[in-house]
Amino acid sequence: MDQLTAFFGFLAGYILPYVVVLSLLVFVHEMGHYLAGRWSGIRVLAFSIGFGPEIVGYTDTHGTRWKLSAIPLGGYVRFYGDADAASLADGDELAEMSLAERAQTLAGAKLWKRAVTVAAGPIANFLAAIAIFAVLFATQGKPVADPVVAEVKADSAAFEAGVQPGDVLVALDGDRIETFDEVVRYISMRPEMPVVVTVRRNESEVDLNMVPRRTVTTDRFGNEMEVGQIGIVTNQQSGNFRIVELTPLQAVGEGGLQTWHIVTGTFDYLSNLFTGRMNADQLGGPVRVVQASGQMATLGIVALFNLAAVLSVSLGLLNLMPVPVLDGGHLVLYALEAIRGKPVGQNAQEIAFRVGLAMILSLMVFATWNDISRLIG
Repeated sequence: MDQLTAFFGFLAGYILPYVVVLSLLVFVHEMGHYLAGRWSGIRVLAFSIGFGPEIVGYTDTHGTRWKLSAIPLGGYVRFYGDADAASLADGDELAEMSLAERAQTLAGAKLWKRAVTVAAGPIANFLAAIAIFAVLFATQGKPVADPVVAEVKADSAAFEAGVQPGDVLVALDGDRIETFDEVVRYISMRPEMPVVVTVRRNESEVDLNMVPRRTVTTDRFGNEMEVGQIGIVTNQQSGNFRIVELTPLQAVGEGGLQTWHIVTGTFDYLSNLFTGRMNADQLGGPVRVVQASGQMATLGIVALFNLAAVLSVSLGLLNLMPVPVLDGGHLVLYALEAIRGKPVGQNAQEIAFRVGLAMILSLMVFATWNDISRLIG
């Protein structure tokens, strides 16, 4: 009985939040493709949340099959003339179509319409993230702390550079800052990279050179993460922690800024990964998303929506990777078509899609191995 209770607790606490969050984000992504395709005059055969066998569905008056499928690891929109869910054109079927029928296919549409239809998926994810963040900022306000040093940890980069309690950080590498959050965000993505920190002390500004140290931090759930740190701490008294209320327009602006921070942070991480300043074991896959969904659900709906916004940006960026099978791969093929003046050959596309699929599967296996390794210690 205890095992059964634990099993249902796991389903309700981890699997259900994961399925809800991922399905919502996939729906937004595929709806972007669907709406852009319909606007472009492309016929849509199927709109699926999940892969594999259909659980439930219906066909609308336009001939589109809307369905919920058994494997909740993604989804797809299948256009008229596609050979599969990855929108690889069916050459044999296209050859037998009339000009009017070809015009209703993704492959037969004008180049700019194809590009818009493909790009609309990731764009929808970015817009969804901005909207979620905007609602959170409008309803919850924006937490703010001043970049004032309350404590300098011994033997840290800041200690060695001469930072003192009471110093106010005013610039990082020449860029002016206003909040402590800006300091954390900038420094965390620059482990072992020289940074010029400008502090205001006794009404004068001083430039201090330091190198953030690569540090393993642990969150409240025990998840470990590598970040750069210089060893400074603020507190309520020094940082003047507060919640700033925002107008709806300001909230949208902050939502866009937060989305941009996630985008740039992702590229900073990839840069650190390729230069060896961070380890690849931080890459997470489906298991980690399940875990994170369950953990955020325990903190409440606000935390879960915040996670959904972050994952929406990640989904948009992932799909823009220039890898065949993904949206970014399609856009690369369209760019080559624009340069060459004719489409890339069908055989070349099929080979590229197979290579792309192998790359994506390899990445998924690697990320899942990281997830399992992290769980078993």
